[in-house]
Amino acid sequence: MDHSNAKDIANHSTVDGDRFKELKAFDDGKAGVKGLVDSGITNLPRIFIRPPEDLIEEKNIGHLQVQVPVIDLSAIQGRDKSNSVIDEIRQASEEWGFFQVINHGIPQSLLDEMIDGAHRFHEQDAEVKKQYYSRDLLRMVRYFSNGDLFESSTANWNDCLAIKLTASNQVEPDELPEVCRSPVIDYASHVNKLGETLFELLSEALGLELDNLNALGCAESCYFLLHYYPPCPEPDKTQGVKRHTDFSFLTILLQDQIGGLQVLYDNQWADVPLLPGSLTVNIGDLLQIISNDRFKSAEHRVIANRIGPRVSVPCFFGGVSTPARKYGPLKELISEESPALYKEFTVPEYAQNFFSMPYDGSHRDIWKI
Repeated sequence: MDHSNAKDIANHSTVDGDRFKELKAFDDGKAGVKGLVDSGITNLPRIFIRPPEDLIEEKNIGHLQVQVPVIDLSAIQGRDKSNSVIDEIRQASEEWGFFQVINHGIPQSLLDEMIDGAHRFHEQDAEVKKQYYSRDLLRMVRYFSNGDLFESSTANWNDCLAIKLTASNQVEPDELPEVCRSPVIDYASHVNKLGETLFELLSEALGLELDNLNALGCAESCYFLLHYYPPCPEPDKTQGVKRHTDFSFLTILLQDQIGGLQVLYDNQWADVPLLPGSLTVNIGDLLQIISNDRFKSAEHRVIANRIGPRVSVPCFFGGVSTPARKYGPLKELISEESPALYKEFTVPEYAQNFFSMPYDGSHRDIWKI
């Protein structure tokens, strides 16, 4: 890559008051945050620095030393054990919106290879990566930095490779970057099966039939992000990912040993450290809505860090977009005592609003009755 170009972007942001020009220069470079780090910067470009009011607000939020619920899926074989797991998932989904799963059936060797594949993609020559660089949301495979770069008040300290997999529009293997193609294909197959199993358990946790959520197509599409968080020279001034909720029905996250993920629990931040061999699961907005607020789509964030690079791979299960299907609170969960809290919508309708607003949970209010 042209390292001098990355330095020009960094220097430009300290003197030019036109924020759009700064963002455009960063985006046109197509080298992402890693390009800035490779250029040798020691101070953050202004587009990444959070405003003082955000930093003051953060200081008013405490930090909890508490363990996110851990659920052993090997216990779902027997009926009595399965009931215990369902109870654990129900409690975690209602109180936290987050839990970790162990003995989930995905080999540790494949988890390791998926992490390695993310490193290989992001750490290859920048000119090779640029062929995938795009802000076109319709592209099935694309590389970018900050999906909301031109809408957000502050840029996040991370780069992404996004891979969209749907039942109706499959990605051809040769469309995937060669350096991570094999683990992506294998991991996608495993994580889809795990997603279907989790939706069965979540259905029963809601008091529904086993196949209810899968019949609604909740697991029919998944969207992978191969996140890459380079070491940050001034981590206290920015974030890896700002606080947000997920658009999805469900998210399954693979993360490396470095950590940095935090969930908002009881109005305080709690760390979600990597438990060896585990995957992190969280409820998304769509599942909170169809559960009629029984389950919680919790706010979470990723802090920036001086050490790194950190890698994580979330898989978002986003339901059926084509043909359009209406989603809303499930009729089985609605009664005179618990009336429907939301209007019906299609996934594209929800997505249009979600991606045009801050990712802070306020978008759910648009659909409230």
